[in-house]
Amino acid sequence: MSRWMAVDHGTRRIGIAVGNTADRIASPVKVVAAEPASAAIEQIKSLMADYQVDGLVVGWPLNMDGTEGPQGELARGMAVALADAANVPVRLWDERLSSFVADVALRGLLTRKKRRARQDAIAAAAILQDFLNSGTVDEPAPHPRDVKPEENPEF
Repeated sequence: MSRWMAVDHGTRRIGIAVGNTADRIASPVKVVAAEPASAAIEQIKSLMADYQVDGLVVGWPLNMDGTEGPQGELARGMAVALADAANVPVRLWDERLSSFVADVALRGLLTRKKRRARQDAIAAAAILQDFLNSGTVDEPAPHPRDVKPEENPEF
């Protein structure tokens, strides 16, 4: 069994979720502030130790046509920083529509303010759930700086 942590990187907030390959269930954990980036990375590393994770999945917000836009570049930068700071594999994972999934899951359950506070962690759980269900968990992956959108196996 291996335990994975998902990171849904945003400009203001970063959603965190954890799951494992045994039960293939991803659960939202928390949301951390995205700035300053060095503090965010330290918080993620601390959570990695707390949850004893074996790998990270960073949500990669690609455009609907599969190209990488400005948000995709920011997420890749976070993935590279985490890969350099952590001693675990880091995978970029297509996160298109994960925020929509989180919105649907929370609709009608919380106030708008509370929904916004939880949305990023639930989006991270959606990203991780997709990854765990993909059957590619044990496949080797290149360093995030070497991944190109057209090389992502999910297209």
